[in-house]
Amino acid sequence: MALKRRNKAEASFNMSSMTDMIFLLLLFFMLAATMSSPNDIKVKLPQSRAKTATKTTIVRVGISENGEYTIAKQKEKAQPILFEELEMTLLNEKSLDSTFYVALYADENVPYKEIVKVLDIANENKLKLVIATKPLEK
Repeated sequence: MALKRRNKAEASFNMSSMTDMIFLLLLFFMLAATMSSPNDIKVKLPQSRAKTATKTTIVRVGISENGEYTIAKQKEKAQPILFEELEMTLLNEKSLDSTFYVALYADENVPYKEIVKVLDIANENKLKLVIATKPLEK
């Protein structure tokens, strides 16, 4: 008598463990993306589409390539200022006007740490800051 062997191997694949792994990866990346945003520096870039003059006070803070600071109110000539005096001067201007913006004019060769110093002053004192740029040359 011959015994008949029946080997029926199913060719199916259980996808439940793969689905669990994909779900866990999705959760990980969603949580990781939300945790990185508090460290970003939020900067409002100026827009040039306005056809009327704004009535807000803008104080220009300049940083030269040599690290020298200047400050100028609207339509005034820039005056040299020491970095240690910059924060107090900006706070005095803020107390005069509630719609107060600081425009940062930094030379393209200025070290990044100098720009971050001004950004820190604006962040600590809740000042509205814009970074001035020039349009791209074609």
